Amino acid sequence: MSEAADSPIPPTPSDVDRDDQREIREALESPVGEFENEEALLGDLTAQVDEEDEEGEELFGDNMENDYRAIPELDQYDRGALDDDDDYSVISEADRRAAEEEMRRRDRALGIMRDDRDLLYDRSDDEDEIPRAKRRAAEKAAMGGELEDEEMVESIENLEDTKGHSTKEWVSMLAPRTEISNRFKNFLRTFVDDNGHVLYRERIRRMCEQNQSSFIVSYPDLAGKEHVLAFFLPEAPFQMLEIFDKVAKDMVLSIYPTYERVTNEIHVRISDLPLVEELRTFRKLHLNQLVRTLGVVTATTGVLPQLSVIKYDCVKCGYILGPFVQSQNSEVKPGSCPECQSSGPFSINMEQTLYRNYQKITLHESPGRIPAGRIPRSKDCILLADLCDSCKPGDEIEVTGIYTNNYDGSLNTDHGFPVFATVILVNHIVVKDSKQVVQSLTDEDILVIQKLSKDPKISDRIVASMAPSIYGHDFIKRSLALSLFGGQAKNAGEKHKIRGDINVLVCGDPGTAKSQFLKYVEKIAPRAVFTTGQGASAVGLTAYVRRNPTSHEWTLEAGALVLADQGVCLIDEFDKMNDQDRTSIHEAMEQQSISISKVGIVTSLQARCAVIAAANPIGGRYDSSMTFTENVNLSEPILSRFDVLCVVKDEFDPIQDQHLARFVVHSHIKHHPTMEDGVQESQQSQNSGNAEEIPQELLKKYLVYAKENVHPKLTNMDQDKIAKMYSQLRQESLATGSLPITVRHIESVIRMSEAHAKMHLRDSVQEIDVNMAIRMMLEGFIEAQKFSVMKKMRTTFQKYLSFQKDNAELLFFILRQLSLDQLVYVRCKEGPNATHIEIIERDLVERAKQINIHNVKSFYDSQLFRNNGYTYDPKRKVIVQIVPEAAVAIH
Repeated sequence: MSEAADSPIPPTPSDVDRDDQREIREALESPVGEFENEEALLGDLTAQVDEEDEEGEELFGDNMENDYRAIPELDQYDRGALDDDDDYSVISEADRRAAEEEMRRRDRALGIMRDDRDLLYDRSDDEDEIPRAKRRAAEKAAMGGELEDEEMVESIENLEDTKGHSTKEWVSMLAPRTEISNRFKNFLRTFVDDNGHVLYRERIRRMCEQNQSSFIVSYPDLAGKEHVLAFFLPEAPFQMLEIFDKVAKDMVLSIYPTYERVTNEIHVRISDLPLVEELRTFRKLHLNQLVRTLGVVTATTGVLPQLSVIKYDCVKCGYILGPFVQSQNSEVKPGSCPECQSSGPFSINMEQTLYRNYQKITLHESPGRIPAGRIPRSKDCILLADLCDSCKPGDEIEVTGIYTNNYDGSLNTDHGFPVFATVILVNHIVVKDSKQVVQSLTDEDILVIQKLSKDPKISDRIVASMAPSIYGHDFIKRSLALSLFGGQAKNAGEKHKIRGDINVLVCGDPGTAKSQFLKYVEKIAPRAVFTTGQGASAVGLTAYVRRNPTSHEWTLEAGALVLADQGVCLIDEFDKMNDQDRTSIHEAMEQQSISISKVGIVTSLQARCAVIAAANPIGGRYDSSMTFTENVNLSEPILSRFDVLCVVKDEFDPIQDQHLARFVVHSHIKHHPTMEDGVQESQQSQNSGNAEEIPQELLKKYLVYAKENVHPKLTNMDQDKIAKMYSQLRQESLATGSLPITVRHIESVIRMSEAHAKMHLRDSVQEIDVNMAIRMMLEGFIEAQKFSVMKKMRTTFQKYLSFQKDNAELLFFILRQLSLDQLVYVRCKEGPNATHIEIIERDLVERAKQINIHNVKSFYDSQLFRNNGYTYDPKRKVIVQIVPEAAVAIH
């Protein structure tokens, strides 16, 4: 083809627009000196080129010859790193292939899959890595120059060396952040627990299966594997947790690429921080530190949306500004619009702004951890994201978070100088309840508990272990034990709720250890709130409404019964309460809820707790010639809500008083700080009864395990026995005019039957449990009668009251009196040094029949009989005693 055919065809005049022709003609005809438009055009082009140069590296600059200069340190091979040909023998092609096949076979047996491309491919060849930057770093190192922080490559040896920077500054730099990210990523991928499980990969998988957005990292695990990260974490928690969250999100997205549709954020929750601080001990030292504390939630706000990443609209030109990351302390606002250069106004772009859940709770010191004579302290805690609504008022929680400050203008107005309010930005919450305690039990603990439950006398051992520092009062101790174990709550068809908690009222003379019993229950119960009737008001027991000083909205504050939810509420001086205050707990004691209807707040709070109250009779002492209602200033509606009434009378009994005085003296000797353990044991063995005590720590675990895991059913229950007993009680109640018997007493028997079955860890209620419950209710009812009626009623219900009753104490008192009388006779006959006495068995049997005890053989095998130096001779039918020195001295 010719050149003309290859040349482009010029456009015809008709193809060119007339306006374009005119502009070209004017440009050609313009004078040579007028170049204003051309200069402006050149200026724009130059600026554009400069911007492009800033983005990349200038290859054709003044110093381009430096790229080709000789650098001996880099241009020569290290001879020591090169392989010597003499070290390797020549191998043939067939031998090489056979060796490679053998290695591949070995790898397949080990489960290793290799890719030959890994031999040739290196990440430094990737375009994203910018090899020029690596070459510049190598050149600077070869020339002896120092590397910038961004160019450093951290190693395990020098991450803890902060080079004079503070921890917060150090972990904010690029190189340490990169190294921390790599180490934490390696920790999540490779940490193996004692059972050989890759723990945190499994936790991440479980988190994603449940569509959650956070998982827990145990601080001891992190400290054991990466101690430098564990050292940095409490000192710079904001920066470290930000790195951890980013690494966790990258790791989740690498496993589940589409998980971002479920949640935009993945949070790492730190648990088991070693040091636990009290709320009242927080000081300046703890500011911006990761802390761990305990407390009870007393108030919560609603869940509100908080700005996370915010975008603004310029009202004048409509330009969208942002995104701005919202800080916790102050609102972020733009200064001016980059589009129209106006200073506002700006409105929040609702569609593109990201929010997160926000809730504020008030954490109160636990009632049992407040020092004597101190006012309880509280602290505001901020819950974000998935932590919201993880606790409710009344919950005892353990909080791990960042103790930080925020500016509060009202504080400065009050104090007249700059003061900062402090809050805890919560990272992790653990709600402490019986489930958590049960989960913390080891396999060894559970084996001990189950072995202990197989003891046929376990209920007697539990009663003997209740308040061991208090002598006697077996009926009260058994009532408290039944209340702590509790019955089984029922809710038939979600319509009629029947409580399972057992309420106990202890009433009697002063000096009979009523308050000591309550204090003991406060220590042994998993969750207990102690209050006194004189210092408790109606709203203090139930709940009250107050206005939040910051948000000015009405909020609910929990009272003692709400705080004791799923626990025990202990009320001392119950008779000192006002009648109006006492009627406020009627609903809480039976329906186990508290209804609030104030200032537009209509709600119902849970109060699923047992109430154990102590009251004093009118005039200070209990008068046996009057009925219970005449002795106590309590109304019948409140008395009918107590399952067990325990009447304590301070009666004159010389033998009983002698034993009580000896017990008190021995208790003071035993608990003296300088007393040796051996003497303590000997004193304790002298005063122990038939049942062996259980250690208090084991008793706590046994109690929690039974409440959480044992739910006895009413399958083989003797209904006729309960119906007959109820009918007899109704007749006696109408005849004597004492306490009214209602249907609630039948429910009380059922609850106590279930509690007694729980003591033995049984899954069903047996006849022995029903008999014990009937005996407990009848004893309380009969003790509340007049003295003239009491003896007759004991005769009527003797078959119920004698069930499994331990007569060893009564027989011992009789035997002790016979021993003292016999000792006086022997001393008169043989002289003052006689210490060997004999008592005829017939005398003991006749005295025992007077109190309806017909079998004394079991008493001879009791520990109480042996501990006091008695032996039984069956051939001669006499009881022999070597009189101890204490008896001689007392005599």
